[in-house]
Amino acid sequence: MKNLLVPIIALLFIGRANAQTDTNGVIVHKDPRIEQLVKKHIDYNEVATRDARRFVQGYRILVMSTNDRNKALNAKTKIYEQFPDLKSYLSYQAPFFKLKIGNFKEHKDAEDFLPEIQRIFPSGIYIVRDVIEVNPDKSEGEN
Repeated sequence: MKNLLVPIIALLFIGRANAQTDTNGVIVHKDPRIEQLVKKHIDYNEVATRDARRFVQGYRILVMSTNDRNKALNAKTKIYEQFPDLKSYLSYQAPFFKLKIGNFKEHKDAEDFLPEIQRIFPSGIYIVRDVIEVNPDKSEGEN
């Protein structure tokens, strides 16, 4: 019993000696380079997560799905001439070339734009769900 009592008393004294009883008057000296490191870390995270915020689920308008490459390229040129600000995407999924346009966050936005496209291509146009590009730096209402 005597052997057990001595270590317990020693632990109590050691714990009390390491405890800080008075927190008033404590001065913290901080290295100014820590703020620079924190800023660098924030900037690094901004760049690293930019691509993840750039692509989201949204809608595009499928203008054409054809196995004639020239027809798809001519349609893309026609769209670019009529709507130079609207981005178009030509992809190949064997055996078809698919021409999609726009980056619409909401289905209603694509519906609102549909009549303008139907003036040029009166049939075979659909709104499709797709992964769209957004620019996190731009305002919410832009395509």
